[in-house]
Amino acid sequence: MTDIVKILPDSVANQIAAGEVIQRPASAVKELLENSIDSGADEIRLIIKDAGKTLIQVMDNGCGMSETDARLCFERHATSKIKEANDLFAIRTMGFRGEALASIASIAHVQMKTRLPYEEIGTCIEMEGFEVKSQTPCPCYKGTSIAVKNLFFNVPARRNFLKADSAESSHIMEEFFRIAIAHPEISFTFHHNNKPVFILDKTNLKQRLVALYGNPYNERLLTVEQKSDVIHVHGFTIKAEFAKKTRGEQFFFVNNRFIKHAYLNHAVENAFKDLIPEKSIPSYFLFIDVDPKTIDINIHPTKTEVNFQDGSFIYAIVRSSVRKALGMFSLTPSIDFDVNPTADVPPMPKNYIPQQPSVKLDPDYNPFKNKDKNTLPPDPLKMSQRGNSNWEELYKVLEKKEAACKNHDEPEINQEHQHEMTIENDDEKKLSGQNIFQIHNRYIITSIKSGLVIIDKYRAYERIIYEQMTDRSENKKFSIQQLLFPQVFDLTAPDAELMKDMLSDFKDMGFEISEFGNNSFIINGVPADLTDEDVKELVENIIENFKMTTLFAQVDKRQQIIISLAKSMSKRINKPLHETEMIDIVDRLFACKTPYASPSGKNVFKAISMDEIDKML
Repeated sequence: MTDIVKILPDSVANQIAAGEVIQRPASAVKELLENSIDSGADEIRLIIKDAGKTLIQVMDNGCGMSETDARLCFERHATSKIKEANDLFAIRTMGFRGEALASIASIAHVQMKTRLPYEEIGTCIEMEGFEVKSQTPCPCYKGTSIAVKNLFFNVPARRNFLKADSAESSHIMEEFFRIAIAHPEISFTFHHNNKPVFILDKTNLKQRLVALYGNPYNERLLTVEQKSDVIHVHGFTIKAEFAKKTRGEQFFFVNNRFIKHAYLNHAVENAFKDLIPEKSIPSYFLFIDVDPKTIDINIHPTKTEVNFQDGSFIYAIVRSSVRKALGMFSLTPSIDFDVNPTADVPPMPKNYIPQQPSVKLDPDYNPFKNKDKNTLPPDPLKMSQRGNSNWEELYKVLEKKEAACKNHDEPEINQEHQHEMTIENDDEKKLSGQNIFQIHNRYIITSIKSGLVIIDKYRAYERIIYEQMTDRSENKKFSIQQLLFPQVFDLTAPDAELMKDMLSDFKDMGFEISEFGNNSFIINGVPADLTDEDVKELVENIIENFKMTTLFAQVDKRQQIIISLAKSMSKRINKPLHETEMIDIVDRLFACKTPYASPSGKNVFKAISMDEIDKML
């Protein structure tokens, strides 16, 4: 038998490694920014074009590299951070594997210029697909500048899997936020397509959050602080009333490194239990400082996952520290008891003798006596409340009102009302022959020839609305209802990028939404069917659903909007339905093109034959 195990060529091995580390332009941004931080830089510039597909450039004023180091840093597993395996458990730097630059160089055109602080001339290296094209001396600023062009130029299959520019820009924004929040002592500038996105000065953590999320956060942040011999938890959480329906403002940093940890997320959400509405998500920016020996960060190529030696202890500390912050800081305006409430009264003149006020009474005054004959008679209710004993006048007024009511057109109104009731009763008689009812305010059960059908009324209504809105979207037949009071809502910077790209799709669906500056948007009009909905919450849910679905597949934005609208409107029938309403839903459901599945692919109904019922019994 011939040998079948072979050593992969370096070009193939490098591309496989690149696929693990560099999944999209945001991954390259993350690695380059982390390298700049490890270099000791306090000024970092990020420039991208076309959501990083055309250009990603990071410039810093860090320590720079020598000519030899500049060449070696592009080799796989070349690093200055660790020397032996035990060093993995004492890491406090951002990068340590030595795979980032090697992976980027294998799938892009890379140009690096770097200079040591005490040198006059730096080094310029140009690489293409892991091949060194040139290495020459060059004049450059102190520090390092790396330009990554044409990402995935030699891996077209992976480039084809990249999302739209808005989605990729959103991912880059997320990585930038994670780095910028973790290092407020560093100034950052971020330019996209030659336009400044963020210009952040050196500051403290709170002011950095305000610079990223806007001035309103200055009043929303609650300080979290809990320190012990084992762990130090610090940072900020947001007041409970500002919890949102979307994710994006949940940050955990372990030893200044951003991590994703569902267990710790649950600890914070548990601390907010009974303080925020159901399905709302609190915002927080929490830092955990522990001994590096008690954690393992070498479990994922992106280094965003961490294992703790004692996860339950960390969970308890995080939960208690957040709960303490919510309890210590008053969420309602406090009363300042030190303020003197005494009014500013001028001093009394000398020899002033205060006199007791006198009350003048008119013994002949009669409130029921009409001085003007043209005035209306007194209101009997007011008369009865005064306690006056002029009963004859009261009865005369009541008798006049009773006579007026008898001579009014009230019988005609009663006849119309009786006619409407008769129509409803006739409709009920016509529909009473169909056996239909509902259970647990959710399922509609009706009989058919072969047995019975159980219908999920929410999914049925969702399917009905979905096909109705799809038809309107294709035929452009949406009617817009202008809002009397336009609604303004704020989004995070990554979500705002997505929203900007979806504005035209919202417009085609009957929404009038426009930018309002600084990641804010204003809603001036909505589809006529949605006048009773919480439009801001609806838009946030649409963006959240869009983010979740784009993680797994390419989706049509307009279709995602329709699905979210249908799901939101299906909540309207969260009440017991009348027999006519149930019959209407059933008829409209089976008139749909795809009645058996909801827009999300779940079963709408289940038919049970008589044979199956017999077997059950």
